[in-house]
Amino acid sequence: MTLEARVGHEVRNGMPARELGTEGWHKPWSGQNGGACVEAKRLPDGCVALRQSTDPDSPALLYSAHGMRAFIEAAKSGGADFLKS
Repeated sequence: MTLEARVGHEVRNGMPARELGTEGWHKPWSGQNGGACVEAKRLPDGCVALRQSTDPDSPALLYSAHGMRAFIEAAKSGGADFLKS
């Protein structure tokens, strides 16, 4: 069964994150910021959804598995260091 069949409609970037279900969300980047962080969920097709942890009804940002891997590798190698300051 496809993800679209499970949620009953098209899965698209910007859809309410709650429509992707409540199970499977993780906080891989949680810090000392009072719980305000990004949550990630791997979707059955390999894509990754991101949402704001303090607002589970916020829009979900969807990324391909390839795009997410490229982002993580670039961040690990210093490609996002400009965001630290």
